[in-house]
Amino acid sequence: MAQIGVCSDVSEAVELFEPQGLFLKPVAKLNISVQLPQLKTPGNSISNWEVMEKLKRLIKPDQFIILKVAKSTLEFIRFEGEIENRSKLKVLISRLDGQTIKLSGFPDSLKVRAAEAKVSFPTRHTWDSYFRDAKHMNEMKPGERPDTVHFKDLPSRWFANRKDGDDNKPSEFILKKVCETFGEVRRVHIPMLDPYTRETSSIQTFSFGRDLTFEAFVQYQEYIGFVKAMTAMRGMKLMYKGEDGKALTANIKVDFDKTKHLADKAIRKREEERQKLIQLEQEREDRVRKEREAEEQRREDERRQKEEEEREREWRREEKLRKREERRKEREYKRRVRRQERQQEKEEEEMQRKILLEERRILIAHRKLETIRLLSELFNRIKVIKQEEEVKQQERAVEEERCRQVELRRREALEVERQRLEAEHKKKARLEQQERELRQKILQNIKVMREQKAEKQREELRKKISGTTRLKSAVIIKR
Repeated sequence: MAQIGVCSDVSEAVELFEPQGLFLKPVAKLNISVQLPQLKTPGNSISNWEVMEKLKRLIKPDQFIILKVAKSTLEFIRFEGEIENRSKLKVLISRLDGQTIKLSGFPDSLKVRAAEAKVSFPTRHTWDSYFRDAKHMNEMKPGERPDTVHFKDLPSRWFANRKDGDDNKPSEFILKKVCETFGEVRRVHIPMLDPYTRETSSIQTFSFGRDLTFEAFVQYQEYIGFVKAMTAMRGMKLMYKGEDGKALTANIKVDFDKTKHLADKAIRKREEERQKLIQLEQEREDRVRKEREAEEQRREDERRQKEEEEREREWRREEKLRKREERRKEREYKRRVRRQERQQEKEEEEMQRKILLEERRILIAHRKLETIRLLSELFNRIKVIKQEEEVKQQERAVEEERCRQVELRRREALEVERQRLEAEHKKKARLEQQERELRQKILQNIKVMREQKAEKQREELRKKISGTTRLKSAVIIKR
């Protein structure tokens, strides 16, 4: 799948097809080799990520758009880097080549070597020698000579025809218009647009997002058009500038066709296989249609049979219901006669029951009246008792509140007395402390005065002694 990235520098872009917003941009790649020291400590390893961060610091203020490990051995690590602008490639190589980097945990410095990466792209000598030496090629026939460019990883949306309304599928018309920039185009073929080509392909591959990119074959009428296209695509990547002004780049693969894909023989073969597939598909559709019609006929027969069976069942059901209705009417007549007899008996019993019920209602009403009187008296007595209890409860609550207020005032008085005693105790302790400090200062002053007085007496005594005493040796000499 093509590597599509955002392009922030479009200064080196070369116009390819302005109406579609397509340009060519030079690829600026370089190879970086970092010489590794000999690992003397077992278990010690070098972090490729740390090395990459060191390399990124060396090229600042510039930066890599792609930096990945190409090869890693015990002696060296080779990185592949790509920058945005090719004009800065030599400057970045001069910043990197011959530099040294220091890794944490390793006393030795690592030497860095950098050089411009070689572009893997066929030259004119490559395709000329290939078609000259290939024995299965006939340079007199189109498609068997250097006239067809094979593109891979072209972004589908960049080559879509906006007038068709489908932005996800490439258009052969747009691709032809783009490639006619270099010369007259004879044929264009995009395999992904031909479902039969997918089925007849000898190699069936699957990759995630394969509809996002496509491959294409473009055959030029003249050799010079093929040469111009290959020369223009050498060392380039495709750039797309949208209507919003944002630019995207994609690394595409460009090569000359070695499979004779657009040769007349290959086209006829694909057309024959396409016709075979179309015929097979028609036969398959006819077979499916016949099977569908047979299935529909079978379902229709089953439906008719079910309808006949249903009608038979319906007639039997109606006959059964008719007989059942006759028996029901007969039973209904007998029940009606019995019901009338029972109704008369029931009315007599009902009359008797109403009389008894009315007598009972009168008795119950009298008992209810007595009950209401008794309950009223009982409720009045309960109300009086309840009021007395509420009065006592209120008195108890008032007494408890009074006791609580007395206790609260007593506690407040005790708290005030305790605070007063604590204050007097603190004041007494402070006075005692001041008294001790004053006593200590007085004693210290007395001691100092005594020491000064003693020192003064010793000084006076020393002066007296020094004024009256003579050395014996001096007296002897004088005599």
